[in-house]
Amino acid sequence: MSASSSSEKMSPAELRATIGLAGVYGLRMFGLFIILPVFAFYAEDLPGGNNYTLIGIALGAYGLTQAILQIPFGWLSDRIGRKPVIYLGLILFAIGSLVAALAIDIYWVILGRIIQGAGAISAAVMALAADLTREEHRTKAMATIGMTIGTVFAISLIVAPVLNQWIGVPGIFAMTGVLALLAMIVVKKIIPDPQISRFHSDTEASAASFGSVLRDTQLLRLNYGIFALHATLMALWLVVPLTLREAGMAADDHWQVYLPVLLLSIVLIIPAIIYAEKRAQLKFVFIAAIALLLIGQVLLATTFDSIWGTAIALLVFFTAFNLLEASLPSLISKIAPVGAKGTAIGVYSSTQFLGAFVGAAVGGYLFGNYGSSALYTFCGLLLIVWLILAVTMKAPAAVRSKMYHVQEMDLNKSKELSRELAAIPGVHEALVLVNERVAYLKVDMKGFDEEKVIKLLGEET
Repeated sequence: MSASSSSEKMSPAELRATIGLAGVYGLRMFGLFIILPVFAFYAEDLPGGNNYTLIGIALGAYGLTQAILQIPFGWLSDRIGRKPVIYLGLILFAIGSLVAALAIDIYWVILGRIIQGAGAISAAVMALAADLTREEHRTKAMATIGMTIGTVFAISLIVAPVLNQWIGVPGIFAMTGVLALLAMIVVKKIIPDPQISRFHSDTEASAASFGSVLRDTQLLRLNYGIFALHATLMALWLVVPLTLREAGMAADDHWQVYLPVLLLSIVLIIPAIIYAEKRAQLKFVFIAAIALLLIGQVLLATTFDSIWGTAIALLVFFTAFNLLEASLPSLISKIAPVGAKGTAIGVYSSTQFLGAFVGAAVGGYLFGNYGSSALYTFCGLLLIVWLILAVTMKAPAAVRSKMYHVQEMDLNKSKELSRELAAIPGVHEALVLVNERVAYLKVDMKGFDEEKVIKLLGEET
């Protein structure tokens, strides 16, 4: 049995797989996010586009099918292969983009967005990344892929108004469809085929683990949090572009607000992330970020007649949003049982997309029937409930996840090794899974002696 040092660099094949999959994942998310800042203007000229409930459903429809199909597509990739599922998802996304580009009314746009969301490749992408990376580098690979969401979201907000000026929303839909087809070439030509494809507990959902994950009140708090975060985000995109326009800024110039806001918000969260991790103050920073998010949306509700006021409110909101978007996956990883991490992440991700749908649909209904004050009240209530849940949560332990390759052994031996690993100082949890030939550990951020783990694993060779 062997255990590689975590200081070893990723191989060229691992780097290529990680960067390629991050690109594929990012291109798809770009296609989903890109219309957020401009769709409300486009919908005004569509038949049925004066109904804000339908506009909201069109914005968030992708989230519903994504939430429903993401985990099943991951399971399907276990049966028929990762790449076939990714190809299927990208084809569906391209078809949905074409339908939306050719839409003659809001209903066709909704259909296109539903089909876009049906190309739910997230779980299959993560599973393929796990197949193509060694255990000691998998966390870095997953983090790289996960970071593309925030990066692509920021890019989409900045370039959408410019692209809208050049090619319009139908052109944007058509462009994202072409990008999806190009992503298929990346999958074929750049990303290696896995030599062995197997189930990975750290990245994939297991039906056997759903019960324990759904009964864990700490994980449920975080799932509600990501639901509320993305519900609020999608609801606000129904009013923020209109607010800026009514304050006197042309739609094509909105990037002049979004660009500095997003860049500055990213700079501002760096000290908070460092403080939370280095000082083991995750809960404090987490609660503060939710409170700041609530303040940001209150400011948006009260500064609607001023471009500068709206820009400041957006800076407050996105500083909190980006901090929470970065913190929530880390908290899931720290709290989830080592053998059910993939299931916890799968439920979390599906809840995130469900929040996007509910926020856009309910926000559209409230805005269209009762005005912006009702929409902001809805968002405020979601965040107040989240703040209460966060205050009452247990402070997460200052731990990180580690993985080590192990050789074949019987079940009894794996249980014995799990106990021996768990007894090492600095190890909170340990689980050896014989079918995956992996040892999963949850260890202290400080004081963990990795050499003792490597020595114990080496003695088992």
